[in-house]
Amino acid sequence: MVYKIDPNKCVTCGACAGVCPVAAISPKDGKYWINPEMCISCGTCAGVCPMMAIAVDVPAPKVAPATPPKATA
Repeated sequence: MVYKIDPNKCVTCGACAGVCPVAAISPKDGKYWINPEMCISCGTCAGVCPMMAIAVDVPAPKVAPATPPKATA
């Protein structure tokens, strides 16, 4: 479970980067970004973000396409 910063909510205050114990947060394209390879999922960054822009990145579940019912003869 890795945290992710919503770039639409990030105001680049840097509060998250200042508290990350493994320095996984850095500026990227004018906003902050969490390196998923370095993130240890401690949640410290989410706790200090004034914009609530940081949350656990949960991938969408893979759902098999629905199959139509079999025709009866």
